[in-house]
Amino acid sequence: MTQVSENKQVSAHSAAKILVDEASEGQRIDNFLAKVLKGVPKSHIYRILRSGEVRVNKGRVSAGRKLNLHDIVRVPPIRVSESVNKKPVSAPAIAKFNEVIVFEDEAMLVIDKPAGVAVHGGSGISRGVIEQLRLERPQAKFLELVHRLDRETSGLLLLAKKRTALVALHKAIRANQTDKRYAVMVAGEWQEQKKRVVLDLQKYVLPSGERRVNVVTDKKKDKRNEAQVSETVFYLKQSFEGFSLLEAKLVTGRTHQLRVQLAHLGFPILGDDKYGDFALNKQLQKQGLKRMFLHAAETKLQHPLSGERLRLQAAIPKDLAAFMQSLTKK
Repeated sequence: MTQVSENKQVSAHSAAKILVDEASEGQRIDNFLAKVLKGVPKSHIYRILRSGEVRVNKGRVSAGRKLNLHDIVRVPPIRVSESVNKKPVSAPAIAKFNEVIVFEDEAMLVIDKPAGVAVHGGSGISRGVIEQLRLERPQAKFLELVHRLDRETSGLLLLAKKRTALVALHKAIRANQTDKRYAVMVAGEWQEQKKRVVLDLQKYVLPSGERRVNVVTDKKKDKRNEAQVSETVFYLKQSFEGFSLLEAKLVTGRTHQLRVQLAHLGFPILGDDKYGDFALNKQLQKQGLKRMFLHAAETKLQHPLSGERLRLQAAIPKDLAAFMQSLTKK
């Protein structure tokens, strides 16, 4: 029996021992095996767990057992997909995000994502931020998005470099222990210095297949698609003639939350091509605003491993700042 590191080939002829690294620390054994044994039916994975053929540190385990760093997993002889360990040989990826790194250590990577870049591939996009960073960092054992940003939204994007960091960050977000703020420019003259907005949001799908979100005033309107409560605190930062610069503090993180809430209130985000004022957007393009004025400007949180308080900031991009300079202040 040979000991191999994760992602090395599992033999169809002899048992193998796999040393758990940082990429799988904290993962359930059934999910770990599904990753290692690609092409093997889940029913077979659960069968070898129940039979005791899979061992962790020489002991039998249940499917829900979470792995620790440096655990040794015994995997019985099993045939896996031939393509599992074959990776295409390619030239080193050109680094695209080195200049926008805001923070990095052994647990986290934070970048100031440019507008127009998707965070992940799909829907006609072959490569997003996460795919590009994995290509640039082939030595990284673990790299996952902590959260998402819309393609046209710029600003702070958090990625975890350890599974333990990812789990801790997700837990902090669910417990509302992070303070995430956006800079947003809206149409209309906002009057209140501070306004708390709580609305029920519901997802729906257009005939084209595109997903959208709307505000639901009657929760019984569509029992098949349950509404979710969304909450944001808005602060007025600067007043212009016909426009307002707001700071939005997220309390919840629903899909398109800020865009839908503000449009519902009659203050659509400038440049928003889904929920905004389309005629105004066309006019503003001539004034230099080529995209949505929404920027993830600041995040305060505890470091997921050390507990240190972090304040991460990303300045308003030059294109948005230049547009703001062209407006008439009140």
